[in-house]
Amino acid sequence: MTSFNNPCTRRQALAAVVAVWPTTHVAAQHRAAATPDAPQIALLSEARSDIDPSGYLVSEKLDGVRAIWDGSRLRFRSGRIVHAPDWFTSALPPVALDGELWGGRESFDVVSGAVRRVTPDDVSWRALRLMVFDLPGARGTFAARAARIDELATASRTTAWAAVEQYQMPDRTALQQRLDNVVRGGGEGLVLHRADAPWSPGRTTALWKLKPLHDAEARVLAHEPGRGRLTGLMGALQVRTTSGIEFRIGTGFTDAERRDPPPVGSWVSYTHRGVTPSGVPRFASYWRPHDAEL
Repeated sequence: MTSFNNPCTRRQALAAVVAVWPTTHVAAQHRAAATPDAPQIALLSEARSDIDPSGYLVSEKLDGVRAIWDGSRLRFRSGRIVHAPDWFTSALPPVALDGELWGGRESFDVVSGAVRRVTPDDVSWRALRLMVFDLPGARGTFAARAARIDELATASRTTAWAAVEQYQMPDRTALQQRLDNVVRGGGEGLVLHRADAPWSPGRTTALWKLKPLHDAEARVLAHEPGRGRLTGLMGALQVRTTSGIEFRIGTGFTDAERRDPPPVGSWVSYTHRGVTPSGVPRFASYWRPHDAEL
């Protein structure tokens, strides 16, 4: 396995950034002005379990809150401003960054609660970092962009942000071992990004997520009443996916969530083990509310 950890002095790194990315940063600002509510970002697709990792860089999939820094503003993927403390944003470099606001494994609810606040709580933000995995709009291959992120992070000497570590996997066996280790440690899964891929917004064949379970989102259509032990509680959700597939989710809920279920019209995230030939998720299980604004 090879990780990208090339030390660079602060002056050298910032000089390299200024030399390489001046037009990129301007382009990112123009995109933000054209679509202020939704910055252009690269999106993950579900990988096949037998994906060959050769030609990819592999990182842990961090279960945080996606955040995009355009050089002057930190925003959610919806385009809404993240109200981070001034000391946090002032530590970010003057180039576009794409990453996850992260507080460690199995901390999504804590992170989500902290970053939603209009008045930021300094103590909460001290426990967070922006884990950067790409440079939106930057030229060059993903391998080159990953190396530049490492250079910037090394030069910045701050705890506010860091580079997501990227690895090369020699074969499928090594990839599966890496996935197993991450999941056993409380991680969500892995991300595979073609090392030779240019930056591109939207879904591409160069960027994949690999997890023991698939996950997706659906809108709540109705609540089904519970029976037996669940009498008086919500028994299942009737939901519809973005592609129009309707099905029910009856597992994965705590009793508290059944007493106060996600409201009709809201979006939820669920896990599943693939889909049937008609597109219905197999073994769908409730995961958590899905906040489209984040």
